[in-house]
Amino acid sequence: MLVYKFGGTSVGSVVNMNHVKDIINTKNQKIVVLSAMSGTTNALVAISENIAAGDINAAKEQINHLNDTYNAAVYNLLHEASLRQEVSNYVNGIFKNLHQAATRNFNTQLHNSILANGELLSTFMFSRFLLQEGFNVAVLPALDFMRVDRNNEPDNFYIKQNLYRLIDSLPAADIYITQGFISLDADGAITNLQRGGSDYTATIIGAAIEADEVQIWTDIDGFHNNDPRFVNDTKALSHLSYDEAAELAYFGAKILHPQTVMPVRRLDIPLRLKNTMAPEAHGTLITNQTRGEGIKAVAAKDGITAIKIKSVRMLLAHGFLKKIFEIFETYETAIDMITTSEIAVSLTIDDTRNLEIIVSELQKFAEVEVEDYMSIVCLVGNQIIYHPDTPELFQVLQDVTIRMIAYGGSNNNISLLVNTSDKLETLQKLQRYVFKGYSVLVE
Repeated sequence: MLVYKFGGTSVGSVVNMNHVKDIINTKNQKIVVLSAMSGTTNALVAISENIAAGDINAAKEQINHLNDTYNAAVYNLLHEASLRQEVSNYVNGIFKNLHQAATRNFNTQLHNSILANGELLSTFMFSRFLLQEGFNVAVLPALDFMRVDRNNEPDNFYIKQNLYRLIDSLPAADIYITQGFISLDADGAITNLQRGGSDYTATIIGAAIEADEVQIWTDIDGFHNNDPRFVNDTKALSHLSYDEAAELAYFGAKILHPQTVMPVRRLDIPLRLKNTMAPEAHGTLITNQTRGEGIKAVAAKDGITAIKIKSVRMLLAHGFLKKIFEIFETYETAIDMITTSEIAVSLTIDDTRNLEIIVSELQKFAEVEVEDYMSIVCLVGNQIIYHPDTPELFQVLQDVTIRMIAYGGSNNNISLLVNTSDKLETLQKLQRYVFKGYSVLVE
């Protein structure tokens, strides 16, 4: 069995839904994971924020506008009268519930319930569209099998048991449709896998059923060797290893949710990234195999804060690192980069929710400096730190102020910390001098 995931743009219009229909019209049995239609999650977030702020009139106005958008989509997507009426009733029922939610006391559970409606709408509409087109299709409600534990990690045993139970309870289908992103928490309340979490849903399902392959379909033909939003003449990469893909996703390549690779890597299930608008393109195939050495791709991650921590005891500060890490662990704040010297530690974080109290704790035994508006530029490739041309990078970037370098922590990654104002220049220099003159096999 195969697992296909389609993002919001792929199901964002009637034209694109027809593209998806053609892509999945194959002989293979498959599970299809859908995101909300493009723009829907942002609209639902805005509705939730207005409810939280007590601006009920604004929330209801946004609900009505989104309802009109979906009614128009239903009219254009479905021509069979009974199916059109069924979907119309379902859609209007969702928005009636949203109007009722606008008058309730706001809390996190209500927020998560509001956001879940995007995926519920897209999957119901698309499943009925496929029925209209003659497909043998069934819906697998994600909230009947997808659950995370108290550490917000997938509850793999629960997922596998309930997914198979659900499939066995339904008439056999060629295509099973389910929702990405949404899940239950350990207490049975609605939660989600955060932005981009539909990718993660797909690979969690792929691992649960031990799929032959998981395919992530978006509006770009795979990983590129640089960020096409900021750099011209980027090229798609035909092959990456799991490790290379995970590094790129974590350090800013928006095409893939950072945790997506983990479930399939454990079982050696191929992961393929494809373009819904150009299905004939090869895309990027991600497996356990590595091809070539040296730099394959560059990604950048914004919103980084740098913290410099200097020991007040000067030399041989026993337990200094332990104290630092314990503070970040206590406040559940992950560290991206770290460099050390005899008396100082520099590190970066991208989650500043607890920054004030973290700094306060650090200042009990160290001098602390904080800088924000920073970006991490990550260079990824197999055995990158051993490639003979890698040192030339620092000649290429001699006019860019590099604040930190993480080199050697991974064989596949070199990370550079720069001011966000220098990010664009850094990416463009690397594109010109690395990928147009660097002697590396780029697959």
